[in-house]
Amino acid sequence: MPSYADSNGDGYGDFKGITGKLDYLNGLGIKGIWLTPFLKSPKVDNGYDVADYYAIDPVYGAKADFDVFLKEAHKRGIKVIMDMVLNHTSTESKWFQESKKSKDNPYRNYYIWNDKPNNWESFFGGSAWQKDMATNQYYYHKFDVRMADLNWANPKVITEVQKVLRYWLDTGVDGFRLDVINFLTTKEITLDNPVKDGKQEHKYDIDQDGVKDAIRIIKSTVSAYKNRFIVGEIGSDKIEVLKQYQREDLLDVVFNFNFGSIPAFSAKRIFDELQSMEKHMESYPTLFFGSHDMPRIIDRLANGNIDRAEALAALLLTAKGVPFIYYGEEIGMHNTIAKTFEDIKDIQGVTHYKLALKKGKNADEALIEGNVHNRDKSRSPMQWSPDDFGGFSTNKSWINVNADYKDINAQVLSKQENSILNMYRKLIALRNAEMALQYGIYTNLEFRDGRITFTRTFNNESITVIINFDIETTIQLPDTAAVLMGSTKLKPNDFIIYKVLN
Repeated sequence: MPSYADSNGDGYGDFKGITGKLDYLNGLGIKGIWLTPFLKSPKVDNGYDVADYYAIDPVYGAKADFDVFLKEAHKRGIKVIMDMVLNHTSTESKWFQESKKSKDNPYRNYYIWNDKPNNWESFFGGSAWQKDMATNQYYYHKFDVRMADLNWANPKVITEVQKVLRYWLDTGVDGFRLDVINFLTTKEITLDNPVKDGKQEHKYDIDQDGVKDAIRIIKSTVSAYKNRFIVGEIGSDKIEVLKQYQREDLLDVVFNFNFGSIPAFSAKRIFDELQSMEKHMESYPTLFFGSHDMPRIIDRLANGNIDRAEALAALLLTAKGVPFIYYGEEIGMHNTIAKTFEDIKDIQGVTHYKLALKKGKNADEALIEGNVHNRDKSRSPMQWSPDDFGGFSTNKSWINVNADYKDINAQVLSKQENSILNMYRKLIALRNAEMALQYGIYTNLEFRDGRITFTRTFNNESITVIINFDIETTIQLPDTAAVLMGSTKLKPNDFIIYKVLN
């Protein structure tokens, strides 16, 4: 949200800005938009710390601006899902402000309070407990100290959440992306987490008993509305954990971090994860390589190689699953690196920088540590044009614009016939035109000589995709094959997509 398009020059993206880019998105060919949080928030963690579930944060505009955006998106056949954070709220929320007043406050048990903390650590670093002097008890925060975890063992919390979901469904949103949904705290906190080799294992603070029951309540609430969609963020990259949550009574799809969070390029590893998802996942897996929490794919997986980035895009948009394109991937946007502590906006990066200083590291060493954990790498503003601030804003930007914006931007790349942007457009158009690329099952999925090959079949139509990550080779096609994209001479990081005609 904050980095897409700024309409009023305050340096933050907003709904009017996004509305102004809907024709671009429509031209790209996408069918849905996932919006990161836009509810009222002090933005300690980019809006994932909600202060009011019913109010749009003024930095993004007014409710009327959202309504116009939603209407215009729907007019173009684009569905909209919103990020919903149900694991915790901001400590500035009315619920928490009431909760901390006294032990007998009606909102006290909306959160988790204990006389003594156990050893659980925050995922941002340090203890997950904070003492509040007003009542001399500790409250639990799985993430930042200003983000207090909700108590899902309290039926009143569940009722409140249902009201929130119905409010936004009544407004017209098409569904939700549920943030860290398997982290919900649904039982009493007692046991310490085990520690192995000096590192804490998150054994008891995630995937608790009762989490699936909570998700069933969420799903049934949303399913009371027609044609709504839920994607869940499950905090794991293990297929054995992920598959448990994708079922008809739980989540429609989950983010497959086993596939999406691969840290470095390996064609065999990518293939193995495709094969694993086909074996283990019910219905469709999700396909993505980038998000607001991970480095840009062109740097993380393609090592700056545009051809490989295009090959990965071909895989993303033709393999079996629901593809998610993180903004800027379609123009090959690169990581940004903080050059000073002041450049770090991400609370995770800030926390690790400060922890490094506490451990005795100097400022330069702490900056290196901060950048390792800094998620700002992929959060720089969308690069629309060679104009100041990359065309994102007329005045300023909340976070540094990448210095390469004059060359890497949507305006310039639109005019280059063979640009990565136009490659994305062609791939998405092909996917939208071919039912086999949307709904086809795998009738072949193999890895040989550095090539990932699969055939997808739907209603007696078959499309084969070959993506070459190794040395140059020539492919021999069946006599009745019609090439849809690419050519039979495959250079490294080339691909071919063809249909066999009956």
